[in-house]
Amino acid sequence: MDSPVHDDEARTRLLDAAEALFYAEGIQAVGVDRIRTESGVALKRLYRIFPAKEALVTAYLERRDRRWIGGLREALDGAPDPVEAVFDWLADWFSEPDFRGCAFLNAHGELGAGPAGVLDVVHRHKAELRNLLAGLTGPGDPPGLADQLLILVEGATVVAALDPGPAPAHHAAAAARTLLGRAPADAVRA
Repeated sequence: MDSPVHDDEARTRLLDAAEALFYAEGIQAVGVDRIRTESGVALKRLYRIFPAKEALVTAYLERRDRRWIGGLREALDGAPDPVEAVFDWLADWFSEPDFRGCAFLNAHGELGAGPAGVLDVVHRHKAELRNLLAGLTGPGDPPGLADQLLILVEGATVVAALDPGPAPAHHAAAAARTLLGRAPADAVRA
């Protein structure tokens, strides 16, 4: 029987392959056999670790959620203007060469109303993002600001998926400044 260390390594290789392939090509377009081939993990071990493709997709999204939310939190940590920092972080993400939009919205778009485990991760991710944005608002901010910021973040992400680059994040940041009654960025930075 294989040792747990080997299963941990195999799990990591499977998730690395799944993430690269699912994000680049889509969940439905990539079969389990392709992930097995790319990861170099034997089919028997793959199915022992992930008994079904749904389990692999769920684990991929859970791992991506931890990394994505963690990266955003790190960018906000100690930022003088956390709302502005959100959009700066998005601008950097949108400029990455392999950017292909939001993995969670992509998964939801592909899979629609099922499978439940995958959709649960998608909904938890979006709730976590909304909670993170709510934590940036203060008592003097307009009511519903967290929901408005969420719409700006999601809208910018969708636009950037169609036309990658920092511009959608910059436009969303300008809209956020308007919501907050702040001066335009060039006036602030001058």
